This record gives sequence, C-alpha cells and structure tokens, in this order.
Amino acid sequence: MNHLYYGDNLTIMQEMESASVDLIYLDPPFNSNRSYNAIYKDETGRPLPDQIDAFCDLWTLNEEHERAIRHMPVILREAGLDDETVEFWRLWMNALRKTQPTMLAYLSYMMQRLIVMKRLLRPTGSIYLHCDPTASHYIKVMMDVVFGNKNFRNEIIWAYTGPSGTKSQYPRKHDVVLFYSKGDKWVFNSDNIRIPYKKLSTQKGGGGIGGDMDEKAVAEYVKRGKIPESWWSDISPVGRIKSERLGYATQKPVTLLKRIISASSNEGDTVLDPFCGCATTLEAAHRLKRNWIGIDIAIHAIKRVAAIRLGERCHLKQGKDFAIAGIPHSLEGAKDLWERDKYHFQKWAVEEVDGFVTAKRTADGGIDGRLYFDMPGQRDLQSMILEVKGGKNVSIADFRALHSVLEREEALMAGLITMEPLPDRQKTNFLKLAAQAGDLEMPGSIRHYPKLQILSVPEILEGKRFATPTPMGKSGSLQNKLSYGDDQN
Repeated sequence: MNHLYYGDNLTIMQEMESASVDLIYLDPPFNSNRSYNAIYKDETGRPLPDQIDAFCDLWTLNEEHERAIRHMPVILREAGLDDETVEFWRLWMNALRKTQPTMLAYLSYMMQRLIVMKRLLRPTGSIYLHCDPTASHYIKVMMDVVFGNKNFRNEIIWAYTGPSGTKSQYPRKHDVVLFYSKGDKWVFNSDNIRIPYKKLSTQKGGGGIGGDMDEKAVAEYVKRGKIPESWWSDISPVGRIKSERLGYATQKPVTLLKRIISASSNEGDTVLDPFCGCATTLEAAHRLKRNWIGIDIAIHAIKRVAAIRLGERCHLKQGKDFAIAGIPHSLEGAKDLWERDKYHFQKWAVEEVDGFVTAKRTADGGIDGRLYFDMPGQRDLQSMILEVKGGKNVSIADFRALHSVLEREEALMAGLITMEPLPDRQKTNFLKLAAQAGDLEMPGSIRHYPKLQILSVPEILEGKRFATPTPMGKSGSLQNKLSYGDDQN
C-alpha cells in the first residue's frame, strides 16, 4: 500500500528499510516561510504574517545544528566516506560558520537527510534534487560527497518565462534539478520521454535537424521524437495551468514529475518524495502506475491538501489505496507522539482544532498557535490564542498564565489543550477563572462564547472543537477550492 507520512522526514526515513526505493525526487524548501504561508492564505483568504510552519527557524545556526555539525564526521565515516572527504567537509563547514551561518544550518540539515536517502535507494536507483540558484552550487558539492561525483548524471535546467519586477539584473527564470544515480548501473527509459520535433528539414545539407538525412530517416525520426536535452523549456510552470493550482508558491507541474518518473523508474517501482507538500509527485507516480511514499512536516499539507488531491483528483481512497501514518488516532498515539517529538505533538494538536502554528519554537512562550475567525464589522481577522500542555502537571498557575497572555495579546479568546481531561477539582478551578474572563458576544446576535476554554486530546479525537465563530480554513473551505476536474495532463 502507498503511504503518506506526517512528521520529520529524517526520523521517518531512518526507520525505513535499506534498498527499498527506486527513485527519490525532492524539492526541499530554502525560503519556506513564503511557500507555507501561501497555503495558510489559501485557506483563510488572507495572509497570516505571524503564522508559518516548522521550517521557519530551521535555518538558524542554533545548538541543535551545532551538535549535528560536530557529529557529522562520524556519520560520514559510518556512511563509508574516506578520511579526505570527511576532512574536506569539516573545513568547508568551518569556513561557512563565519561567512554564511544560515547556509551552514541549511546544509547540515540537508546532509543528514541525503545520507539516509542514499541508504534507501536500490543499487539501480536514482535521485533528483530540485533547487534554485540560491543554493544549487552548494548542494551539488554535497551530492558529490554523498553519491560520488562519478555518479553525477545531469544538471537539468528547467527554464520558464513570466513577469519580473527587476530592472537591475537579469530576471531569474530557471530552476536546477540535480540528477545522480546510486551506482554505475541505473534505470533510464529514454523512449518513455521522447518529445516530437516541430520542424524538420528533409533537404540534404540544408542545415537544421534532419538536414543530412534522407526522407525515410526523417520520417522515422519524427515518429520517435527526440530525447529532451538537459535544458527543459517545454514544460509550463503551475501558474499557467489553472487545473493544478493549489496555492503553493513553489508548486511544480505534474508534467515535470511525469518526465522524471517515466525516465528513471518502471511500472511497479517505488517513488519517494520526502518533501511531498501538495503531492504532485504522488499524483504523477499514481498516473504512471508506480508505488509511492510521501512525507511532509506540515499537517495542513497532509490532511487538507495531499489527501484531498489524492481523493478528488486521483480517486484514491484512504485505507484502501493509501495509508496516512504519523497522525494520532487515539490517546495512546497522542502520548507516543508527545514522547517522541513534543514540538510535533503541539503542531498536531493546534492544527487538529483548525488552528495555525506560531512562527517560533519556544520552550513555553504561552502561544503555540492561533485560531482565526471573522467578526462582523471588523476588517481584520480576529483570533483565539492556543496553548498546548502535553504533560500531566497542569495546574491553576497554567490557567492564570493563559489568562494573562490573553489580556496582553491582541486576541479575543484563549484556548488550552491538555493531554487528558482535568480532574474534577482542577476543572472547577478552570471554570471559575473562565467565568471571571467573561464571554465574547457577537454583534447583532444572541450568541456568545467563553473567552477562556479548554479541550483535552480525547475530546479532540471525538470531534469536539473550541466554541468560536466559524474558524477560517475549517474543513470544507479548502475542499471547495480543490475540486478541480480530472485533467490528466
């Protein structure tokens, strides 16, 4: 069965079997604030400048990255790299530490994952890494280190045109796709990706394609077409393909993925996309009768984009055609996620109640997310701040702290999410504090909502949600936006 995983792709890939994947395509984010905020804007109809997803602060050279960098020589040696290569990596990282610390953080993040991806590939497998000129030259050095420069196959330039506001330099209108094989034997189905010639001259010596061919040779050539060169200008970006637009700023067209998958895998092979986002790779793999595995760190992508796309566009059924893993479906599953990754537990809890994760990771900043809604007569979105407590020790001090955050923040309501229902005494204390905070009244309506509310994980899993005006992005709104035909490109 095909699988869609929610979580950190490093953790998930580390648990996968070696030599289990035939083709890897990845389009890792570098400036992901923009791309993930686009999804949020699509769901709410308005940008949420405070709300981005988990990649927002990954490119800060913090202690977590420093530990990974210090441990990297050990990882490289365990992966079979020689001492000279390991020393080169160490010197390079030290040079970047002072000159480009943000780039160093990004490269250390990617290096950990590329090493695992190599282990996952079968001996005849290939990997395509999609990037832009911001970091493509750095990434190529990493790919040479991990996969070996002898296994470098192509630097593919995907060129496109479109409006540009720059007048001080040439408009940046191309992406880079780095193609490597794992070894000296790899799958490449050239006949699957041939494209027809538009014009062929049959006059001998006339120049141009076919200029020195006879008519029979030219006719045969036009039936087969040509293998695309390493620059692709015949594939339009998603912005021009109305039936595919999902609101992702960095979304790639299905046609692009079809070419890659057709060339470097066979029917029945397994394709992995560890940054699957809005599931373009998964759709292309399905259309071409490949098995697929997708991983994404954003539950909004997993639940509200990818699953809908697979169901609506590809007519796949969850549980029959694919499984979603990593999203808790029981209290035990939620506790397991809390023990494995507290930050992702917070993300899951916030997004499960139709909230949006806050921009910064904090130990206990009092705000883990916000739930947005409209108020009559107000132009801007209003919000309920959300705090998640996954541990057992929830006290009256936590309730008072949440009340204080509500009073100092620009929010109308506050919600506390706990792992388990409160004991009777604590619940009584919370209700007293909630009564003191008062209610939010809707203008022109008799409806009102407690400004302080609490939900436990079991209640959330039962389908209960905070009592608020209809949240922006609530299930159904995106469903309507993604109900786009059955265009198979």
